[in-house]
Amino acid sequence: MYWRRSAAVEQLISLLSHCSNFKHIQQAHGFMISRGLDYDNALLNRLIHVCTSLGFSNYAYSVFNCISQPDIFLYNSMIKSLSSSHADASIFLFNNIQFAGFRPDSYSYPFVLKAVVRLLAIEIGMQIHCQTIRIGLGSDVHIVIGLIQMYSSFRSSRISDARKVFDEMRHRTRDVALWNSMVAGYAKIGDMENAQVLFDCMVDNKNVISWTALISGYAQMNLPRGAIDIFRRMQVENVEPDEITMLAALSACADLGALELGEWIHNYIDKFSLHRTVPLCNALIDMYSKSGNIKRALEVFEDMKHRSVITWTTIIAGLALHGLGREALEMFSRMERAKVKPNGITFIALLSACSHVGLVEIGRSWFSKMRLRYGIEPRIQHYGCMIDLVGRAGYLEEAEKLIKHMPFEPNAAIWGSLLAAAYIHGEAMLGARALRHLITLEPNNSGNYALLSNIYASHGMWKESRIVRKMMRDKGVKKIPGGSFIELNNRVTEFTAGETLHPQFDEICAILWNINGQLRLTEHLRKECVAIELLEFGG
Repeated sequence: MYWRRSAAVEQLISLLSHCSNFKHIQQAHGFMISRGLDYDNALLNRLIHVCTSLGFSNYAYSVFNCISQPDIFLYNSMIKSLSSSHADASIFLFNNIQFAGFRPDSYSYPFVLKAVVRLLAIEIGMQIHCQTIRIGLGSDVHIVIGLIQMYSSFRSSRISDARKVFDEMRHRTRDVALWNSMVAGYAKIGDMENAQVLFDCMVDNKNVISWTALISGYAQMNLPRGAIDIFRRMQVENVEPDEITMLAALSACADLGALELGEWIHNYIDKFSLHRTVPLCNALIDMYSKSGNIKRALEVFEDMKHRSVITWTTIIAGLALHGLGREALEMFSRMERAKVKPNGITFIALLSACSHVGLVEIGRSWFSKMRLRYGIEPRIQHYGCMIDLVGRAGYLEEAEKLIKHMPFEPNAAIWGSLLAAAYIHGEAMLGARALRHLITLEPNNSGNYALLSNIYASHGMWKESRIVRKMMRDKGVKKIPGGSFIELNNRVTEFTAGETLHPQFDEICAILWNINGQLRLTEHLRKECVAIELLEFGG
């Protein structure tokens, strides 16, 4: 009899390990019931885990509710299962643990804290924190990490509570996971100064997660140079990056247009056979697109076996960025043929593609189809794309009409698009109306004033042009100097107009002076050649 039960258990474990859909789960559950294994809590725990991993938390909960004598391990598994999909049920189940005659343990609390984060229920989170202290688990590392992650999720308003929990832990009991959670907490709210200080204090116990948390933080805060600097330090200290590190570094490369470093990362991924996940390939496409190499972006795209809606959206946006509007539209058609449903961001990329090549009718058509065919309500970004599209094409009345009738309050980007359209088509009065709104929304943006001043100047309205410049001076608006990034030998250098602090400033100026002299000499020689040809022709 024992041998039969043991064989049935092994069969069930094998069945559960091969489950890949709901039908498989039902068959495995039926096998358990028919052989009397549905009273074994350890096996039920495995079944709940499989249900959760495949996204069938509701079925897992129905199984749990039929268990006559669940133990604390089953409670923990179920709380974990529900924490993402049914956070309120997860908290309810946690509160029922004591009624069932058990005490929450060091696994119960981290799982329920994830449900707290999901619901943004800070009061419940604080009650749970007090409970951990009352029962003597306030210094458990797993629970403290859960508390730090919970408090950090409430942004800057609660980061001090997270730090207090961290500081209350004795130094010798702080493991690398605890340090990482606090660094990630600061990075999540954009406090990179404290994240960096804490990271530097870690000294000998950094791991790849520590480095990745900091790189991701800089990248998410639009500080790509900081992200790349940390990535380089990581290389110097011989810490091997993983797929998530590369994802964050590629994001920074895309923002800076650092093509050489992006290519180095791509080669590293291939050389060390890192798992080319869909997000990682998406990041490569984005990096190549934004760094000017759309051909390589397309190569990465075509080599992918599996593509998400983000993949298609990224390549469409890349083609649009390179002015390849018709190719972007063809890519969208391929996306439809592949039966991938576009989202709102896909349509932003699609409408931008239409705008880049002036496909007004096609843009109008897709703007209406996004609601009718796909049920996607246009957001302010979609209206912005349409205003830019019709404005560039000279349909200025239509652009103004769109602004008046859209169900959103126009923002600076909307009025900026109208001002740019007015500049292209020399419509001074329209430009003045747009600027009145922009002065309220962006009082310190010098570019808006400069555009309107240039419109007036191009029409010989010098008095009005001077008035705009005077208005700019009276309001104390400073002209933002132009800047550019240059990548050389895998290092990105920023240059700003008028800056004299670069260590090679004198050498750069000497070279520019020499180039300028060569250009003047070339132009002088060209004029002499033209003059000689005219004399010879005249002769």
